Formats: sequence, structure tokens, C-alpha cells
Amino acid sequence: MDRRSIIAGTGAVGVAGLLAACGPREQAAAPAAAPAAPAVITGETVRWRLASTFPRALDTIWGAAEVFAKAVSDATGGRFQVSTHPAGELVPAMGVFDAAQAGTIECAHTANYFFFGKEDALALANGGISFGLNGRQMTSWFYEGNGLALSRELLDTFNLVNFACGNTGAQMGGWFRREIRSPADLQGMRFRAGGFAGRVLERLGVVPLAMPAGEIYQALERGTVDGAEFVGPYDDEKLGFHRVAPFYYYPGFWEAGTQLDLLINKTAFNALSPEYKAIVHNAAAFAHTTMLARYDALNPAALKRLVAGGTRLMPFPRSVMDTAFRAAHELYAELNATNPRWKKIYDDQIAFRRDQVLWHGLAEASFDSYMQLQGRNNRL
Repeated sequence: MDRRSIIAGTGAVGVAGLLAACGPREQAAAPAAAPAAPAVITGETVRWRLASTFPRALDTIWGAAEVFAKAVSDATGGRFQVSTHPAGELVPAMGVFDAAQAGTIECAHTANYFFFGKEDALALANGGISFGLNGRQMTSWFYEGNGLALSRELLDTFNLVNFACGNTGAQMGGWFRREIRSPADLQGMRFRAGGFAGRVLERLGVVPLAMPAGEIYQALERGTVDGAEFVGPYDDEKLGFHRVAPFYYYPGFWEAGTQLDLLINKTAFNALSPEYKAIVHNAAAFAHTTMLARYDALNPAALKRLVAGGTRLMPFPRSVMDTAFRAAHELYAELNATNPRWKKIYDDQIAFRRDQVLWHGLAEASFDSYMQLQGRNNRL
């Protein structure tokens, strides 16, 4: 569906309601929910269930689901209700994709790249590749480039309709028990990494491990892993990584602007009226911008607290970044040669990235660099 036609068809109720309205992988102990009765659709009344990949305690990344649900309810006078469920409450965290695909639930809040085992190109659909688009660039590609159309085409093969529903912005490089001075220090390192990043890290000699957020602290404390990444200071402080790993590296080159996704069962979405479809679109877009705004607002104070508490904040050495850049693009070239779905999306996204890097380097980066210099000189 064309984005502009959706917005044009929002209707007075949707617009007024939305103006009035103006949160890693979790293996849950709970079993997957059995297929439930279809969503209740009686006239203008709709009841949906949304299952998240994320735990309720991580209020910013989980919170986008709640922002979406509230916006939908507000825009419809409560006639369209979306109940939100954290990881494990309805289905295990990594079961949300399959549950939405099968119609066990109406929708999921997650990141496509968690499911690259089904199809590598899913990592592209949410900007989850190393050295990819940053948060603003990803949003631009998705809404004003070909991102929405290309990702919709891919997700359609899984019986899903996708919407952008959050972005973390550029993530941190993670927590390490020892200092990283060169690529050689990565050899044999056991590192908790989410999503597609493991495919690149393997080429650096890293042993990538997937584990739910609630298990990372214990793994670092016991030395089961040598390092771990999640998102950034606000979430990482909540998870307590600074207590068991002293070195905090940046940037997270594997996740420059990871987009979260609202994945809706195609049958459930098609059952909605045009007005309700438009409301879903606009509510997801509102949640999308809200998540990034919250991370940008909350991360600075959290980082200050971490550093004040003794965290050693360090950049990855240039040699590590360069080695990872080469390894990532060697992998992409191999996928381009073997996976037509990947190539179609990758070629478009990378062409878009080329122009974005040129523009952002001229405008955003040069301005940011100057302002950061003023900050270092205590002039702000």
C-alpha cells in the first residue's frame, strides 16, 4: 500500500485521536501460546494481541509497543484495543515472528534481523547490518526511499505486513572484561551479540553467542562470555553490565540505526477498515519517533553515571574498525552473489547510503564535530 494514500485516508477521527495522544532475545519459561480465537471484530470494535521480543523492565524498547497501543486506542475512542505482552507472556521472545505469521497473535513488536536464519535479507529490512544506515538515514530510506516497498515485498512472503515502530539510534560497542588493542585481541573471544552482527564477528575470530537479556549479566560475571552488547547506556545500566565488565567500547559498528518492527498478520490487517489501517500506520510512526527521542534523551545521563562510577569508556581502535569493515563487505558481496532477495534490497539500500553519507558528512557531521569541540573546551 502506498504510504501517501494511507496518510491521506486517515480521516478526522484518526488525526484528532493521535493529536490527543500527543519499550535481545528472551527465552521464556512459558510455553508458546496455543492458537487463540480470532480477533473480535464487531462493527467498529477490534481486539488485537501484541507480543514483544523484549521484557517489560527495558521500558524504552518495550515501551514503543505501549505507545503504539495507546495511540490506536486514543485515535478510535477505545474501539480498537491492542493488548501488549512482554516476552514470554504469550509466546517466547523468539517465537513472536512465527506466532504473528501463523495468526496465533495479531502482531509482534520485534526486530526483523533476529530472524535472519529464515532469510538473510530480513536483516536489511530493519537496517540491522554492520556499517549500515544510521537512525535518521534508515527512517529516510524506509519512508522516502524504497525501504517500505522492498521490505513489504519481502515480509509478504511470510504472511506479514510490516511497519517501522521504533529505532535505537547508533548503539554502543559493548562491555568487555579486557582491553581491546587490535583485531588480534578478538580472536577466540566469546561475545554475546544479537541479530546479524554475529555473521560479521565470526570473520574476526569472535565466537558470537545469543542469549536473552536476563542471562547476560550472569554470563559476564561467571566468565561464560568475555564481552556482551545490548543497546546503549540507558538499557545497559539497568542490566548492570558495568558491575562485571570494566571496559565500555564504542561505536557499535554493527548497529548504526536499528529499526524495530511492528509485524502484523496479513489476514488480520486486511480485515481492518481503511480508516483503521491508516490509524495503525500513524500510531506505529508515532511510536517510531518516540522511541528514538527517548533513547536520545535518556542515554546521556546514563552514560555520565556509568563513567562517574568507574566505567572505562573507550573507542574501538581504528584497526578493529577497518578489519570489521572489510569483513562485513566481503560477506555482503558473497550474499549478493548467492541470494537474489538480499541483492535486490542491499543494492538499493547501499546506493541510498552512499548519498546519505555524502550529505550527512557535509551537513550533520561537520556541525556536530564543531559543537563537540566546543563541548570539549567547556564552552557549552
